[in-house]
Amino acid sequence: MLYTFVISFILIMIGELADKSQLLALVLATRYKASQVLLGVLLATFTIHFVSTGFGMLVGGFIPQGVLPWVSGLLFLFFGVWTLRGDTVDDEDAEAGKGMRFGPVIAVAVAFFLAELGDKTQIMTITIAADPGGALLAILKGSGAAVQQGLGAIGVSGAGGLSQGARFWGVTLGSTLGMVLADALAIGIGRLLGKRLPERLLTRISGFAFIAFGALTIVAPYLVR
Repeated sequence: MLYTFVISFILIMIGELADKSQLLALVLATRYKASQVLLGVLLATFTIHFVSTGFGMLVGGFIPQGVLPWVSGLLFLFFGVWTLRGDTVDDEDAEAGKGMRFGPVIAVAVAFFLAELGDKTQIMTITIAADPGGALLAILKGSGAAVQQGLGAIGVSGAGGLSQGARFWGVTLGSTLGMVLADALAIGIGRLLGKRLPERLLTRISGFAFIAFGALTIVAPYLVR
C-alpha cells in the first residue's frame, strides 16, 4: 500500500501545480477560512477519487499487460502537454456552491466536486489505478537484491505484485492527500505573494515531469529485459 500511496501522492501533487483546482482553492480561500476550504477539498476529492480508483482498476484489468505501459505512458505524455497549456478557473466553478445553505465546507466540496468531474486530476487517478507506477516498479525490480528487499518492506512482492486492496487504498488515499496538500500550498503561497502564484514556472515543472514519467513508463519494460 505504501508504494501506491507514494506514487499517487507525488504524481497528483505534481499534477496540481498551477492547475485549476489550486487556483479554485486560492479563490475560495478569499471567501472562507483556509481550514474550511481544505476540509471541503478533502471531502470532494476523496469521493471522486474513491470512485475513480475503482473504475481505473476495473479498466486496467481488461488491458493486456504488454499494452498497459503504452496506454498509461501515452496518457501521461498527454497530461504533460495538457499541463503545459495551462488551466484557468471559470466563474461558474468559483460560484458553484455559493448559494448553498449548508455552510462553507459543503459549499467548497460541491464547487470542487463539480470542477473535478472530467478534469485532468480525475483522469490521472484512473490512469494511476490502472497501472500504479508500472515503469518505476519494473526498473526497481531489476535493480538488485537490496532493492528487492526494500520493495518487500513496502508491500510489493516480486512475483505476485500489489494486492487489489493495497492498490485501491494506496491510490485513493495518496491521490486525495496529494491534492489537499497541493491546494494547501497554493493557499499559503498565494497569501505570501498577494494571492498570485508563479503559474508559468509551476506548469512547466509539472508538464515536463509528466512527459518524463510517461516516456519512462513506455520504455521501462524494454530496459529490464
